[in-house]
Amino acid sequence: MNTNHNYNEADLIELLKQTGVIMEGHFLLTSGRHSGCFLQCSQLLQYPQHAEKFCRLMAEPFQNRQIDTVIGPAMGGVILAYETARALGARALFAERTDGGEMVLRRGFQIKAGEKVLVVEDAVSTGGSVRKVIDLLNRIGSEITGVSVLIDRTSGNVDFGVPMQALLSLEIESFAPEDCPLCREGLSLQKPKG
Repeated sequence: MNTNHNYNEADLIELLKQTGVIMEGHFLLTSGRHSGCFLQCSQLLQYPQHAEKFCRLMAEPFQNRQIDTVIGPAMGGVILAYETARALGARALFAERTDGGEMVLRRGFQIKAGEKVLVVEDAVSTGGSVRKVIDLLNRIGSEITGVSVLIDRTSGNVDFGVPMQALLSLEIESFAPEDCPLCREGLSLQKPKG
């Protein structure tokens, strides 16, 4: 995993704090794990000027890859896909989760075999959503050029089998529910996405 350093990370982190992206408490993550910190990236993306800036930075490492389409998992990847695609002069799509948890294309979206596709995501904890989008693209026969994420919570410990770029790499601890010290302290569990 590479991290792009054509910007000041401290400034980006400060902007994430100012816009309410970084939250503290006791949270249930999408993966089912618990954490004392939650990243609500949609708080940043509600401001078009910030979304444009961050997505331009996410697009930079892939500028010369002739990307046809940028795709992200709904909902966190919708705005990111759109703004990153705009920066790359590409098309923007999003994948949606079925009741069984698989990612699919709906709304008439189509990707052709061989099409060069960049996957984007707001925050990666376990990489589950990104893997499901990659599985979808592999079933189609797309050429996956890489993955670009706003925040990598794994400090580079996730491997998608394609190049990955992260604007920021933050080590945020998470716990299996049975091993969660926040549960043992009796802190109320919050479901920020629910």
